[in-house]
Amino acid sequence: MIQSIWHSSPNFGHRRDKQHPSLVVLHYTAMDNADTALERLCDENAQVSTHYLIAENGQLWQLVKEQFRAWHAGKGSWYGVEDINSASIGIELDNDGKSPYCSPQIETLIRLLTDILDRWELPPKSVIGHSDIAPGRKWDPGPKFDWNRLSLHGLAIKTVKASAYPSDQNLDELLKAAGYTSAASEEHRLLAFRQRHRSYFKGPPDEVDKAILYQIATSQK
Repeated sequence: MIQSIWHSSPNFGHRRDKQHPSLVVLHYTAMDNADTALERLCDENAQVSTHYLIAENGQLWQLVKEQFRAWHAGKGSWYGVEDINSASIGIELDNDGKSPYCSPQIETLIRLLTDILDRWELPPKSVIGHSDIAPGRKWDPGPKFDWNRLSLHGLAIKTVKASAYPSDQNLDELLKAAGYTSAASEEHRLLAFRQRHRSYFKGPPDEVDKAILYQIATSQK
């Protein structure tokens, strides 16, 4: 089991309806450094927290025990789940949202995710970004995050090239079927999907978007 430094945050509660974690949500801190983020995440007045924080050099802190509900996700939805905090474990990565992620940091993340998914018997599809649940409001872990590296370790779903989808399903239906059920606009949900699965493409919605979304939706059943 990966070792961490315990640094208790007062900002947590009980998971509602005695839920167990079914998701792991990745964030970036968008702060000056890990120490500043740690201070805020443990500030009772800030009313925010997370289960884990990983510094650029790979240092790992645990702030909230996994059986409790940390306050990291805010308002959002994923496959119809609205109380994301009760359903998830939160991991903050020390990153400004614009810079590439450091290799030691990602190596620690891979080890931590491996532990979490094994411990709670979760599949790769459980690992998502803050932008997936709250598109338009949040964009972390951002365009510089390498989802493909996680998928190579079996820690996130792969983006597979696809060419077919049911002609009777429109973009909104396909986005919802692939997990993007938040109240955000269709445009923001599409941008969140693309940031993770098709970041190189900036044009209007097309058949490739729909085919990949259909592939994601059907592979998660």
